[in-house]
Amino acid sequence: MLLDELKKKKILILGFGREGRDTLLFLKKKFPKKTIGIADQKFDKDYLKTLKNYDIIIKSPGVPPYVIAPFITKNQKITSQTEIFFENCPGTIIGITGTKGKSTTASLVHAVLKQGGIKTHLIGNIEVPVLQFLHTATPEDVFVYELSSFQLTNLSLSPHIAVFLNLYPEHLDYYGGNFRSYANAKANITKHQSEEDFLIYNSKDPDVCKIAKSSKAQKLPFGKNLRSSPSQKEAELLYSWIASTEPAILIGKLFGIPEKKIQQAIRNFKPLPHRLEKVGEFKGVTFYNDSLATIPEATIAAIEALGPKVYTLIAGGYDRGISFEKLGKDIGKSSVRVLVLFPTTGKKILASIKNPPKHFFAKNMQEAVWFAYLHTAKGKICILSPAASSFNMFKDYKDRGEQFIKWVKKLGNEKNA
Repeated sequence: MLLDELKKKKILILGFGREGRDTLLFLKKKFPKKTIGIADQKFDKDYLKTLKNYDIIIKSPGVPPYVIAPFITKNQKITSQTEIFFENCPGTIIGITGTKGKSTTASLVHAVLKQGGIKTHLIGNIEVPVLQFLHTATPEDVFVYELSSFQLTNLSLSPHIAVFLNLYPEHLDYYGGNFRSYANAKANITKHQSEEDFLIYNSKDPDVCKIAKSSKAQKLPFGKNLRSSPSQKEAELLYSWIASTEPAILIGKLFGIPEKKIQQAIRNFKPLPHRLEKVGEFKGVTFYNDSLATIPEATIAAIEALGPKVYTLIAGGYDRGISFEKLGKDIGKSSVRVLVLFPTTGKKILASIKNPPKHFFAKNMQEAVWFAYLHTAKGKICILSPAASSFNMFKDYKDRGEQFIKWVKKLGNEKNA
């Protein structure tokens, strides 16, 4: 929706979290005399009943579409911060999505462009406010936009360059348990692209390939035959699939950045926290924090990336109805000899393993790390890679990862721990 269209309409911001607050600040600066409505369950339990009083509803990503559907009339327009940005941005937008790996890949693409002298900005789901950039954006600006399925839902525009990393079942509670609805939301990243646009996609993911097949964009697959350089292999060893260097290399080439500068950016790139993050070696055990692994596929990838030294796995968390069958099979074939499990999916993970290794159930992170110190062989690896969300025990994945780091260091520095 163009900004001029908003000027004469009654506007409501639905959901007043980080993105909602950013939207309000932007609109107040753009239209200082305009009254903007705010609806959030934190302020009013009957907040949905106010929707009928507005022409335009700017919905925050965390509000599921099915929740508001009964309260919307056919004359109302539902839009989002992402859609407003896409429709009003004069620069180039690179959109990056996938079930896992978005943040690190977006950060790596941004680093490559910056190294190449491009005027680039990292925005979106990575927690950088978006709409503020519309005040100063020019056609020379390049925006690397990390896009979640929530942000892509009902989006009527697609980025100039789309990157599609992978697709696994996640956030199904938001989509009423329907994987196809989740996949359709993700597909919006390329659905509205033209022949002048580019789609960079993972050729090893069948669901992604199916979506790519119907895209009108120029297709640049990755994952099969791209040439590997030493620095690329080094980066992939560090970040595994979580931060694929291949999309960053392809985008660098699209912008005409010399190979030497692309590889320099990859070499200098530091992985983001909570993504296969090495905590350190304590009492002969090396600890890794992979708290962002909220689905089984991410945990499988982490175990594969770190190899045969993985001895202890700390896993489990909030139950979103995801299957752990493949994770169980992979754990059974891996070097994992000790499992430390959190409720509630800990029991499901254990049940998925045919011949489970030594295992313990932990009530909190302190106890989990204590079990790890007690039972992990020296010279081996202990990894926190939960394969589940954190909300039943922690504020979020960051809180979970920070608690892990805290207790690893605290117990690791105690003589009798």
